[in-house]
Amino acid sequence: MKVKLLSALLLVAIILTMNSCTTDNSENATSSVNSQEVLNYTYDASEIEAMTLINNYRVSIGLTALKEIKHISYKSEEHDHYMIANNVVNHNDFVARSENIMKVLGAKRVSENIAYNYNSPQAAINAWLNSPNHKENIEGDFTNFGIAIRVDPDGKKYYTNIFVKI
Repeated sequence: MKVKLLSALLLVAIILTMNSCTTDNSENATSSVNSQEVLNYTYDASEIEAMTLINNYRVSIGLTALKEIKHISYKSEEHDHYMIANNVVNHNDFVARSENIMKVLGAKRVSENIAYNYNSPQAAINAWLNSPNHKENIEGDFTNFGIAIRVDPDGKKYYTNIFVKI
């Protein structure tokens, strides 16, 4: 009786493994491309200014400066492009962004600030500091960050700033 039960369980396990291999392989083929760390990202002057302003603020209140990671800025840039293409300002797909960053960089926590139509990094950061939830992210227990600022065809700027704890 035990041998028949074990044989049946083994057969079920083999069938499940064979069925899941096809799905896993296709998912892994997709996610392996998306789960590689992006190292090529070039910051423009406004992005450098924004990161400097955030770090200067953090240091002024006794917190440590955050270190930039290009992969995080790349994920921020992807979101800016999404918002511009869809003419929206939102946190859509934040879970996917944060899961990618957790998987690729080993982050323990991820938060995000977005802004729209501020002419300068200083104006966007002032708005974040005047918003309790955004300010909480800037002052949060994070170690790293990334930012992207992109301009739509009408000249309006989109900001995505992602904070992580590694």
